[in-house]
Amino acid sequence: MTPPVTGRRRLRPLTTAVAGVVGTAAVTVALVATGTLSVAQGRVGQGARQLGDPDYGVCRGTDARCYHDWGNFDTAKGYKVLLYTRTAGPRHANLGPALAPGMNPPLTETNTVQKALLTMGADNGFQVDYTEDVSQLASPATLFKYNAVVFYSTSRDTLDDAAQTSLRQYIRGGGGFVGVHNAFGTEYNWPWYEGLLGNANFYDHGANQPGTVETVNRKDVSTKNLPSRWEFSDEWYNLVPAPTKVRVLAEVDESTLAKGVAGNYHHPGHGDNHPVAWCQYYDGGRAWLTTLGHDAKDFTTDGSFPGAAEFQKLLLGGIESAMGKAPFCK
Repeated sequence: MTPPVTGRRRLRPLTTAVAGVVGTAAVTVALVATGTLSVAQGRVGQGARQLGDPDYGVCRGTDARCYHDWGNFDTAKGYKVLLYTRTAGPRHANLGPALAPGMNPPLTETNTVQKALLTMGADNGFQVDYTEDVSQLASPATLFKYNAVVFYSTSRDTLDDAAQTSLRQYIRGGGGFVGVHNAFGTEYNWPWYEGLLGNANFYDHGANQPGTVETVNRKDVSTKNLPSRWEFSDEWYNLVPAPTKVRVLAEVDESTLAKGVAGNYHHPGHGDNHPVAWCQYYDGGRAWLTTLGHDAKDFTTDGSFPGAAEFQKLLLGGIESAMGKAPFCK
């Protein structure tokens, strides 16, 4: 028998399965911690329960055998990322005004995300193309020119049928995907995409406020240079469903959120298990995800915005690992 747990135990996002009641027998609750596949012991945080664990019919999780190394990427030619920021609904201010059609159209001073990732790529040895033109995603042959595709605060139905098919074929052929912030508010009615996010979707969020991020896995390239706890401000997304079969990398400590975690649609938060970054293999490809990234100040470099440097390290590591430039999901 597992000994009782003392003190505060950090649990990973989990699924609650309720066994049937036989006669007067008590209900047994089995809790599976998805980050390490260990069984939770004795307690659960006071957050939302039973948020769903559907089967997407693909190989997914932390087992590298789910990855398809089919020779679609020649790294001798260097590394290249496609940044996609099209919005078909709410648009975050850090994206700036909508972009003109085509690839790499002119940017304004307020297209903060696009400019920041261009700088990140230039400083770290990979090329970044950017677009909000869905026709640029219409062919798998086009996507296979990129080692990873980054969806940064896209929203709603941002892909048409051709782009959906193309993205799925790209991932199945070993492509890398990075989903940032409102990538979780995208393609709500496409189950395959929900699975790509780790069996997760944006439901609501509370106040945009400071909080403490806990780095719960420091082996991954995206987190190995981060402190165990660091301050940051964000909207702290609440998720339905919540991620399963993933490796959780970072969580927010809900007790540090002075304005509370309950969302505008009354999600009660995730209690002791509120993930903000994770990774998984999915349907042949690699997927690295974070709900962080709301504010344009996330990309400041002068130390004026707490956690900006840590967020940039997190994101850079996620991009580099998703595209195969660094080890993935360790």
